[in-house]
Amino acid sequence: MSLSVHSPAPIPLSKWQESAILHRKEVQEITVPMRARKSRGEKHPVYDFLHTYYSFPLGRLERWHPGAGIPLEVDQNIDLPEKCYQRSNGVAWIDPEKLTPKGRERIQWTHRLLSMTQSRPPNFACHGLHEWAMVYSGSDVRHRESAPLRLPQKEIDALVSSRPLCCSHFDAFRFFAPDTIPRNRFSPTLLTREDHEQPGCIHANMDLYKWAYKSSPWISSDLLRKTLFFAIEARIIDMRASPYNLSEYGYSPIPIETPEGRREYEREQNELYRRGLKLRSELIAALEKIL
Repeated sequence: MSLSVHSPAPIPLSKWQESAILHRKEVQEITVPMRARKSRGEKHPVYDFLHTYYSFPLGRLERWHPGAGIPLEVDQNIDLPEKCYQRSNGVAWIDPEKLTPKGRERIQWTHRLLSMTQSRPPNFACHGLHEWAMVYSGSDVRHRESAPLRLPQKEIDALVSSRPLCCSHFDAFRFFAPDTIPRNRFSPTLLTREDHEQPGCIHANMDLYKWAYKSSPWISSDLLRKTLFFAIEARIIDMRASPYNLSEYGYSPIPIETPEGRREYEREQNELYRRGLKLRSELIAALEKIL
């Protein structure tokens, strides 16, 4: 794809490099401590999800890209990945025509998933019980190395047994303890993800980061960065509502074992939902531009 007369003027070299430096600086607030913890073999119950549940290399996260079709002023010393950039007469831009068939299919699928999720009504009745269902009966206490449980196992099991389970997110449901799987209202699978995801789900909102990095560098790093920090906010709420004790890390619990705690969780979940609608809309629009 060549740039047309209707394309925006190229962003001057000094200006976009300034944006790249600012992006790297903001993202390194997360990546530098993560690398340091990893080098020391330390676990963190909140931030470890960025390199366990998600798999985007930190170096790629730190690198800035403008998004598809945005021209940049460049010189011969500027190193840009040829698999996605075109160059001509001192200008470079990310060209969607360089997408492989598989890459285009992935972006089409992501666009469809996000659009379907966006169209559904939110459900605020889950109360974050997925983390409790995962540790039911003590079969798999996933964060044992970084945080203790804040309640006795007997009380955790009693709560899970007494509350309805309605997790709609495959990547949360697949870690449920075996005895809790039949009790969940839904049975989401990898193949039926599109049929179940809904915008009130805290994991669906966290996953805006996943769908953004899987669409990188075709979407802008500015949008990727927004989804990253939004995912971290969602993860903090997710773990505060869990049965783990995170006081060592400065996080107070959202005690969903009480009516007050469940109301607090719903308020936090509703706020994420409203902000997630806007962010998901931005991501859908960016993917439409690529396609």
